[in-house]
Amino acid sequence: MCCSKSYVRNKLVQEGFWRLWRGTTASLTLAIPTVGIYMPCYDIFRNLMEDFTTQNAPNMTPYVPLVAGSLARSLACISCYPVELARTRMQAFKEARAGVKPPGVWGTLNGVINPVKSNNLLQNLQNSRILWTGLGAQLARDVPFSAICWSTLEPIRRRILGLVGDEANAASVLGANFSAGFVAGSLAAAATCPLDVAKTRRQIEKDPARALKMTTRTTLLEIWRDGGMKGLFMGVAPRVGRAGPSVGIVVSSYEVVKYFLYYRLLTQ
Repeated sequence: MCCSKSYVRNKLVQEGFWRLWRGTTASLTLAIPTVGIYMPCYDIFRNLMEDFTTQNAPNMTPYVPLVAGSLARSLACISCYPVELARTRMQAFKEARAGVKPPGVWGTLNGVINPVKSNNLLQNLQNSRILWTGLGAQLARDVPFSAICWSTLEPIRRRILGLVGDEANAASVLGANFSAGFVAGSLAAAATCPLDVAKTRRQIEKDPARALKMTTRTTLLEIWRDGGMKGLFMGVAPRVGRAGPSVGIVVSSYEVVKYFLYYRLLTQ
């Protein structure tokens, strides 16, 4: 935690207060479609799989959240990855010239595709594949994260809601989902921190040729060689500190909206 405090303090001194919010636009641009794909797809996959396993393989039902979460997260990551790449680069890189307004999401993506301005449409289309640079690392991090998160979250929230019984209301739904999401998100973030470090290193690589050749395995080995276990878990405190509340807020907000929509349909 002291490392994260030192990092924030250095950013404030060196680059100013607003630097801490750089990339917020990209984060919001990323969050809306990601959650819009991720959460409904998880519900759909989980319900379909639970119906199937309950009838055909009851012993497999406890593993349904793990598989459903992994599939839903993979779909969301692949669909929204270019914006994730832009967000990471916007937060990582400083502008070379003082007084120049940093590029937005689309400006950053354009710079990734075509660092040297060109009117060659075919070349630009070929270069666009770099927008998915590091997707393997992203999936390698997010799929295990979702698997751990949902397989932990579902039993916790069902246990809490089971204590409430049929008297569940919006407050109990909110509390149960936030508590379960906080615990599950924190655990998943700590377990997958090395994969997050590898993903970030791949995304901020400035050499396009090297970026296309990098793999998650070689990046992890490079991090281990340079910094050992400390390097693999660099930034684990702020990552856990962000993931726990983030998962809790997203899941509880989504479930409360579902609760009100369901309640409204019943009362009509």
